[in-house]
Amino acid sequence: MAEHDDASTWKDFKEAVNMTASALEKFLDTDESKSVGQKAKGSDESTGHASGRRIVELLNTRKADLTEDDYAHMRKVVSYIHRHLKQGGPDDKDVVKDSPWRLSLMNWGHDPLKT
Repeated sequence: MAEHDDASTWKDFKEAVNMTASALEKFLDTDESKSVGQKAKGSDESTGHASGRRIVELLNTRKADLTEDDYAHMRKVVSYIHRHLKQGGPDDKDVVKDSPWRLSLMNWGHDPLKT
């Protein structure tokens, strides 16, 4: 059963995360990336930004080397992206470009403007 779950998780993760590891890493270094998201009490880093760093690690990890903890985080990422996309962002693409909605999704490895 776990094997099927892992296979589904892998597929869902690869579909939801549409940024490459290098593109995500580059984005995480920007002020825009650091400006969005909820920060845990006593932390300067948002949950999404920390997740983005973990996603870069996951994207750079061979599938055979992924742990159950990695798959758990991948499921969290997929869930967040799907939930956030359903909330919807601004209708105007020019507004979406710099919106906190898009920037937050990008911290989680998904750029809604990428086709």
